[in-house]
Amino acid sequence: MNTLTTILLFSWIAGLTAFLGGLISYFEETVESKNKDEFIHGVIAFGGGILVSAVAFSLAPEGMEVLPSWLLGVTFLAGGLTFSSIDKYLSRKGGSKAQFMAMLMDFVPEAMAVGALFSKNKNAAILLAIFIAAQNLPEGFNSFREIISDKIRPAQTLALLFGISFLGPIAAILGYFFLEGLPVVTASVMTFAAGGILYLVFQDIAPKSTMQRHWSPPLGAVLGFLLGMIGQQLLG
Repeated sequence: MNTLTTILLFSWIAGLTAFLGGLISYFEETVESKNKDEFIHGVIAFGGGILVSAVAFSLAPEGMEVLPSWLLGVTFLAGGLTFSSIDKYLSRKGGSKAQFMAMLMDFVPEAMAVGALFSKNKNAAILLAIFIAAQNLPEGFNSFREIISDKIRPAQTLALLFGISFLGPIAAILGYFFLEGLPVVTASVMTFAAGGILYLVFQDIAPKSTMQRHWSPPLGAVLGFLLGMIGQQLLG
């Protein structure tokens, strides 16, 4: 398998797991109960923990290493302000897609990083793609439930999650051919994403993960962050 085919395959699989997470959510038909509710809140927290780990170990460090302080501040704040505006607009329309937006903000820059990394370290790039796939599974599960709560049909939601899986190959090819020699552009994109994700986590995702008189769901955030730490260790 040549390099280009490998990039396309692994970056697509990294996004396809979001669709698989949506399918699991679609076919999950257990009776509503306190235990199920606790589990769902735990999955939301798990997704939030993964997103925070992506900011801490993948997106923000790239910007801190490459960008001057003024550009780091501008791009990070721009991400937070942009997604604050988008979130406000969606709220006025009577819906919220914070988990879905955060998943995209995480997936696209990391897929670009997969492409850029392939020319330097193929094994590390494949490992990063696998890590992204592990991230996207619970995020796709949460996104499906979040989107259909806005009265969008399940079939449309699954089609949307399947469609975004193809953003992975597009972003990875862009990273492979155009961003290897442009570290400032790459770092700016990742820092912008970090600011947006951090806003969405604290504004929308974390508050939805808690339950009154239940203390186990937030442990999902601990597990999600742990996954991020292990992934960072494996990536070296």
